[in-house]
Amino acid sequence: MRFRAHSPQTTLVLAALAARVDDWRYGYDLIRETGIAAGTLYPILIRLAERGLLETSWSDERERGPRRHLYRLTATGAVEAARIPGTATPATAVRLQGRSA
Repeated sequence: MRFRAHSPQTTLVLAALAARVDDWRYGYDLIRETGIAAGTLYPILIRLAERGLLETSWSDERERGPRRHLYRLTATGAVEAARIPGTATPATAVRLQGRSA
């Protein structure tokens, strides 16, 4: 994948996801952590998923409340995030390649 410059908002989202690379994250958690409005965050998450940088899932049906989308970086996403100073390292991406979705 060719590196492309990201918007400051996309960079914040990648950095937030890279900080807890093994964790599935809710959009609401990312809104609170990054300060990015929902109307901006969710299109970013959709684009990152379409580019193969994020994997998505639904929350467990047994949890309280409605099911919600979950997000986490793929190995490719970790490589992309590693290009941002202070985020995941390339070694993280190698470790993630063996992770099952």
